[in-house]
Amino acid sequence: MNKFLMSGRVWFCALMVLSAATGHARQLLPTGQSITPLATPGAVFMPLRAGIGPNPNYVADGAAAIAVSPNKREMLVLTSGFNRYNGPDGKISMPQSGQYIFRYIISANGAVLAQTLEVPNSFSGVAWAPDGTHFYVGGGLEDVVYDFVRGARGFAPASAPIKLGHKNGVGVDVQPQAAGVAASPDGKMLLVANYYNDSVSLIDLTTRAVVAEQDLRPGKIDASKSGVAGGEYPLSVVWRDDHHAYVSAARDREIVALEIAGGIVNIGHRIKTIGEPTALLYNKASARLYATEDNADRLAIVDPHADTLLAEPKVGLPEGLSKASPESGGWGKGANPNGLFLTPGNHLLVTLGGINALAVLEPRDANTKVIGLIPTGWYPSAVATSAEGGRVFVVNRKSPPGPNPQGCAPKLAITKAQPDACGAANQYIFQMEKAGLLSFPMVTPRQLARTTLQVATNIGVPQGKARAEGDAVMAQLRAKIKHVIFIVKENRTYDQVLGDLEVGNGDPKLAILGKALSPNHHALARQFVTLDNFYDSGEQSSTGWTWTTAARTTDMMEKTAPINYARRGLAYEAEEADRNIPTQLTLADRRKNNPKMPNDPDILPGRALATAPDGDRDDLQGQGFIWNHAVRAGLSVRNYGVADASVYDDDNPAMVPLIRDPFTEQHIIFTSADQDLATRSDPYFRGFDQKMPDFWRQREWEREFDQQSAARVMPTFTLLRLSHDHFGDFEKGIDGVNTVETQMADNDYALGRLIERVSKSPFAKDTLIFVIEDDAQNGADHVDARRSIAFVVGAYVRQKAVVSSHYTTVNMLRTIEGVLGLKPMGLNDSLAVPMADVFDLKQSGEWSYAAKAADVLRATKLPIPADRFEVQKLGTLPCPMRTAAYWSAAMKGQDFRTEDKLDTVRFNAALWAGLHGDDRGCGR
Repeated sequence: MNKFLMSGRVWFCALMVLSAATGHARQLLPTGQSITPLATPGAVFMPLRAGIGPNPNYVADGAAAIAVSPNKREMLVLTSGFNRYNGPDGKISMPQSGQYIFRYIISANGAVLAQTLEVPNSFSGVAWAPDGTHFYVGGGLEDVVYDFVRGARGFAPASAPIKLGHKNGVGVDVQPQAAGVAASPDGKMLLVANYYNDSVSLIDLTTRAVVAEQDLRPGKIDASKSGVAGGEYPLSVVWRDDHHAYVSAARDREIVALEIAGGIVNIGHRIKTIGEPTALLYNKASARLYATEDNADRLAIVDPHADTLLAEPKVGLPEGLSKASPESGGWGKGANPNGLFLTPGNHLLVTLGGINALAVLEPRDANTKVIGLIPTGWYPSAVATSAEGGRVFVVNRKSPPGPNPQGCAPKLAITKAQPDACGAANQYIFQMEKAGLLSFPMVTPRQLARTTLQVATNIGVPQGKARAEGDAVMAQLRAKIKHVIFIVKENRTYDQVLGDLEVGNGDPKLAILGKALSPNHHALARQFVTLDNFYDSGEQSSTGWTWTTAARTTDMMEKTAPINYARRGLAYEAEEADRNIPTQLTLADRRKNNPKMPNDPDILPGRALATAPDGDRDDLQGQGFIWNHAVRAGLSVRNYGVADASVYDDDNPAMVPLIRDPFTEQHIIFTSADQDLATRSDPYFRGFDQKMPDFWRQREWEREFDQQSAARVMPTFTLLRLSHDHFGDFEKGIDGVNTVETQMADNDYALGRLIERVSKSPFAKDTLIFVIEDDAQNGADHVDARRSIAFVVGAYVRQKAVVSSHYTTVNMLRTIEGVLGLKPMGLNDSLAVPMADVFDLKQSGEWSYAAKAADVLRATKLPIPADRFEVQKLGTLPCPMRTAAYWSAAMKGQDFRTEDKLDTVRFNAALWAGLHGDDRGCGR
């Protein structure tokens, strides 16, 4: 196939022809990319339909791993996703809410589903016994291994699950998580990767008992190495022979060689890698070990006999297409390699979750290169072929969600008799993104050239002209704009807030947070630009936050987020914390920040972050956020509430006290979890805490802004968090801002006041304000579950315009980068088009704004001047406002201490019922 390698110029010319002529149906994604899974000749796509349980038509999500049987005639597909299904009563149906193992009979003609099995939990681990009579599944949160045995009617549980014996995980308030599993070649032993215990367990398959557990951390093996990072977040395991195996330790970027003898596991070598090793593949014939490297878009190639790293070639676009990038240095990181398979023809297949493609490589150690790409479904995660290699099978984690108008539908609104009835629609974001199995005949070299061009088209390579035109507008803006304020808010859809706007594509029936509660959101959309076709790239706050601040997620984030949100274990690992620990702090500061942190130097030593994106260079580990990028470029940065390591939990003795004006009291309340932001953050600005109104956050920002105005010196880039539209902590909220209605109105007024203050400052003519929701998970929308509100406000922004261009989180970041003169951070923003349609460079730069206060804020104790209320112009609530007692009862049991630590389906149901429920007789 290598004879079809092309130069960059040839690729690019061919790409222009294909992009103009392609007739393949393309589905747009909220990341700005598109998918064409049926573009490959002979391709067949099948959803992962359960076929079992109360709803046999249920389609699973989160396909995570494939295991091909020893005789190559069967294939197991394991899910490790959200997979929570609500029955007709709106409550979780546990018989349909486990993880699935799909068993297929495979051949050159395709795959036929033979059986579906279910386990309560799993996390990426599935493996066959060498004789094919058993297979094993790592039980995730259950901290067990499931053993299935072949019988006359297929497979069934061999007996009770094998217990691994962990009480807790290693960290703060975390549980165990059994991940990868692998049986020894002689079938006598099984290795299990204990993802949250930083160890491997060795099981004797005859006695079905754990005979050894080896901690992989250097300090737990040798006291002289206390505090040395190593062996953490073990994910995948593979055997070389009956006495040697390997485990990938993702966080510490190493492959750990294991020596097994006499029921004892010892550490052999630690093979360091540039990226985070995830999937492992051992090829006995060529004596090579391969590992995908997340966060570096590389492939590790290891000599297993010497346990040395031979090469780490890049895995992404073929060399010619990479050199077609504007600076010929490649498009940047974000391909997210995550699955491996070696064909009988000795081609290495690698799934690339970040570009929705399968890469074809010729493994030649240091000369290994991608020779072509094949389009897949959204976020492929594993690959295999039939015995002779004639047919390829690829599973993907998710699909475009589409509209969710019944995210809490009127006909299913909550009643006293059915407190969860709203969940029956199953339209929470993770419930709508489904997995699938794609199969196709192995492509010919000529077909591979064409499918490669199709992938390039799908991710936006041909949009060079549009990017160049957009960049030209950004360059003109850059000559006029000297300051950017980036405001991040929480979790709302377009229809939920702006559905009742008189312009744009909204559905007023879904506007439960409409103009009566969000007058400033409406006024900003009217006065400047209504963006009615804007999509948040992340599903929920962990992925959404990372997309919002880095224009991509890592594969580790994609693997772990659905598990966390489904309450299947794992911590909320975003915003620069691992296992509820801000790892960039020293051990002493970690303990000072949170006394729950054990005094153990071997708990996540060092500053690595398992799910944080790297910077554009390989040495910039975990430093791929936009503020890191701006600091490296020499820009002045000021931060208000982003990357917060402070504790606002009043059950914690280290809680930061609830102070409205901490500056006056000289009480520092903010600790940054990021090194670059540590000296660039306002120590008096409170981060995510639903007890505190945004009114006081805006006041603290304004205190510093007034100083900046007086000195005529403002930071080039300001990050600011206004999070009260997340809602919560109603029984503890201060100043009477203790209902959904008042919290939304508070967030709205704070946003309006901030923009008004900028408009009346010396910086008005050279400042742009960008406002985004990090995700849209907690609301309904008639267009798409990820459609959300976004604003661009300030000088040279068009006035009274509706812009319906398909824009996403990534387009907004590309626009901010363009205005600030920053190069793109990675692959996604490199390929994105700036939001040029939003601007009018013919304007004078003069603008003004006056904030309004929603009428519901009259009843609070916030010191809002009377002339700010203009109720007669804003409309009225469709239903009388609920009380704090009502919302406290409706949200009883919810955990608002951190972002999205919720029963999200019940949370969304409560929002609809409390604001609009049909049972009240006052809905629209």
